[in-house]
Amino acid sequence: MLSFANISRCHIRKLETPARGFIRNLHRGPIPVSWKRPRIGWTKLNFDGSCKGKAGEASIGGLFRNHEAEFLLGYAESIGRATSTVAELAALRRGLELVLENGWSNVWLEGDSKSLVDIIVKRRRVRCKEAQKQVRRINLIMPELENCVVTHVFREGNRAADKLASIGHQLQKPKIWRYIPPDDILQIVEEDAKGKIVFRRR
Repeated sequence: MLSFANISRCHIRKLETPARGFIRNLHRGPIPVSWKRPRIGWTKLNFDGSCKGKAGEASIGGLFRNHEAEFLLGYAESIGRATSTVAELAALRRGLELVLENGWSNVWLEGDSKSLVDIIVKRRRVRCKEAQKQVRRINLIMPELENCVVTHVFREGNRAADKLASIGHQLQKPKIWRYIPPDDILQIVEEDAKGKIVFRRR
C-alpha cells in the first residue's frame, strides 16, 4: 500500500492588534530540530541537491540509515548545470533507484526542500522539462515500494545529506559508500544517532 505523509501544517490567520503581535513575537524563540530515526523494519533516506547560482553547476547527495541510526549507504555525484529544483528532484530520483537496487520496501524519504515535497506529495505542477522528466521517473518508482512516506525537514535536520551534496561538486564520477560513511559526515552521523538538537533561528 502506497502512503504519503506531509508534516507541513496549515496555519489559520488571525486578526490581532499590533501590540499583541509584538508581544507574541518576543516569545518566539529558535526552533529545535533533530534527525529522527525510522521505525523498525524501515529504511530512511535523507537527500539533498546543491546548486551554485540560479542555473549553475549542481550536485546531489543522500544517505540511508536504519532504525538504529546505522549508516547503510551514501551517494554523491555532480550532475552538471541544473536549477536547484532539478537538483533536489535528481537527488531523490537517484536515491529511489538505490532503494530498488538494495531491495528496501518500507522507505521514509526526507528532504529539506519544501517545494519538492509539495511537487511529490501535493502533485504540484512544474514547467521545466528536465524537472518533469525527474518527476515522471520518481512517480514510476514510488508505486513499486510497499510503503513510502515523504516528509520535509529543516536543513538543520538534514545536515549529512547536505554535506554529501556539497561533496558531489568535487567528484569527477558518481560515488557510493557502503556501511562506513566518509570522514566528512562521520561526526554528523554520530550526532544524529545521539539525537543532537540543532536550533534554527526563526
